[in-house]
Amino acid sequence: MEVKVGIQHINRELTVETDETATEVSEAFKKAMADDGLLTLTDNKGGTTIIRAATIAYLDLGKEHARRVGFGDI
Repeated sequence: MEVKVGIQHINRELTVETDETATEVSEAFKKAMADDGLLTLTDNKGGTTIIRAATIAYLDLGKEHARRVGFGDI
């Protein structure tokens, strides 16, 4: 699933491809906001992105099973 994160005072959004569901990302964000903590996202390749929850302007949760384009995905 593609997650786009808008960060306050930054023109570009951060995009993370993750295997987590929209519900899991949403719950992690709610918990991070309640604790004034960090949102941690793990991408498809095992990398980790950590964002301070207070600086997040928005989250755009894409489709969970987006259809890929290209010959390698047939």
